[in-house]
Amino acid sequence: MSNHTLDQNILRQVLFILLIIGLGLLLFYELSFFIPAVLGSLTLYILMRKRMHYLTEVRKWSGPKAAWLLMILSFLVILLPIGILVNLLTSKIVYAVEHSSQILDSLKRFSEEMRQRFGFAIADDATINQIGPFIRKIIPQILSITVNTISIIGVLYFVLYFMLIYSRVMEDKLYEYIPLRDSNVDLIAKDIDTTVRASAIGIPLIALIQGVVALIGYLFMGVQDPFLWFAITCVTAMLPVVGAALAYVPLTIIFFAQGKNVQGLIMLIYGFGVIGLVDNLFRFILNKKLGNIHPLVTVFGVIAGISMFGFIGLIFGPMLLSLFIVLLKVYSNEFFSKKRESKRANTPE
Repeated sequence: MSNHTLDQNILRQVLFILLIIGLGLLLFYELSFFIPAVLGSLTLYILMRKRMHYLTEVRKWSGPKAAWLLMILSFLVILLPIGILVNLLTSKIVYAVEHSSQILDSLKRFSEEMRQRFGFAIADDATINQIGPFIRKIIPQILSITVNTISIIGVLYFVLYFMLIYSRVMEDKLYEYIPLRDSNVDLIAKDIDTTVRASAIGIPLIALIQGVVALIGYLFMGVQDPFLWFAITCVTAMLPVVGAALAYVPLTIIFFAQGKNVQGLIMLIYGFGVIGLVDNLFRFILNKKLGNIHPLVTVFGVIAGISMFGFIGLIFGPMLLSLFIVLLKVYSNEFFSKKRESKRANTPE
């Protein structure tokens, strides 16, 4: 009779878990558009929670007042500079679309100069002509991305506001509902906090430092549109493996194609010797300060994160990979530690 009752309880529990998973997947599918906004609000919450607790519990500010202050500061410090960079790149793309025929002619001349000087062409005329229709399709996509981004930012701050106001309640409920020991929940929370801080602060900060160092070189070497190339360097520096080389290698090729061999050589040496060194040096320093995350976790996490979440994957890719590793440790602590302890207790000395 007890076995029959036990089977009934297990069956009910399994069915209930399947119901929860099914509803969760349905909600995830229907609200997938807002995933970047939720992930962004979670990132900002992790960065702000200690300051929120300080303002409300030590300085005795009201929750809404503290939340509004932190959200305004986050907008000015984080989103506004990103918006300026994106606007700079977007304006150049719009210009390229409006003057696509002149740009295609310039590309053909550039390709011909490369063929005459080095014996090979970057692309033939037929391939370059195919770029035209592609360029003309960019404007509607940019407008669509802009509207979507504004919507995502609005949802992001809407969710963040309530996360900050109900911070303590939300965290207490997580401890209550997560079916793990508090020590393991603390381990997961610490890992998420460390990885998000290292990714959300470290990756953009290193990219900005590389961009500033590159801008100094661009101005010194007389690069045309140096601030445009500064924005390109900042964006590409956040990409794994190739990084800022996607900016200074094309500049090197352009210098050589224009017959400016000395500037091309200097650009090549400056790119790999100075801009690349800045990346390695500051990445090592910031990893020690913000969290000692293994470089492979960052590289493979960013690759996976961008594929899954887009730009926000720069932060959440490493977090998911690091979280996967921590969950393996939590699983071992949660379900095998008692078995190990019982084995030690039963082993005769």
